[in-house]
Amino acid sequence: MAYSFLSRFRIKADREDRFVALARQMESLVDREPGTLAFKFFRLGEPGMFAVYESFVDEAADKAHMETDHGKPLIEQMIGCMDGSYEREMLYDLEPAR
Repeated sequence: MAYSFLSRFRIKADREDRFVALARQMESLVDREPGTLAFKFFRLGEPGMFAVYESFVDEAADKAHMETDHGKPLIEQMIGCMDGSYEREMLYDLEPAR
């Protein structure tokens, strides 16, 4: 079973362009990280709202992603664009693990 989640967050209106540039940069780097299955940002229907879908082989791969030399500064800059915090919703396979 993959370790997958969707994180939703609001971006400050004056930081949207900067955030999109950072998100595109992150997307281009993450596919090089071992254990990454999927990683994609989305703009949601509500103005200022965005989401990122992340899927890793396990929780350790997610933690490694958060600690990469290229990722840490990008993540800090993206968080600086947020208006508030983010909400993470875990996603589970349709069939429970046995």
